[in-house]
Amino acid sequence: SGKHSKIITRFPPEPNGYLHIGHAKSICVNFGLAKEFGGDTHLRFDDTNPAKEDQEYIDAIMNDVKWLGFEWAGEVRYASQYFDQLHDWAVELIKAGKAYVDDLTPEQAR
Repeated sequence: SGKHSKIITRFPPEPNGYLHIGHAKSICVNFGLAKEFGGDTHLRFDDTNPAKEDQEYIDAIMNDVKWLGFEWAGEVRYASQYFDQLHDWAVELIKAGKAYVDDLTPEQAR
């Protein structure tokens, strides 16, 4: 439609284990579409559970993306780099009445 100048996709794995076939499919779809249409794909690790994450998995994931024949655009990104901004946005949404904090216990939610 001409609204956007190029496609930008992202691959956001959690660095808490090695990739599996489903990840490979996601890599091929996201990186493949960007490549086919002259766009970019960003690699952004969803590092939101530090207790289960390890640099070993980050390195392995980056190697796997390259092994599949793809390169990401720019620097590798991490969700943790944006925690403060995400928190600020959440507070704004709550104050505006567009979001709320759910305080149900897991049992109550079931």
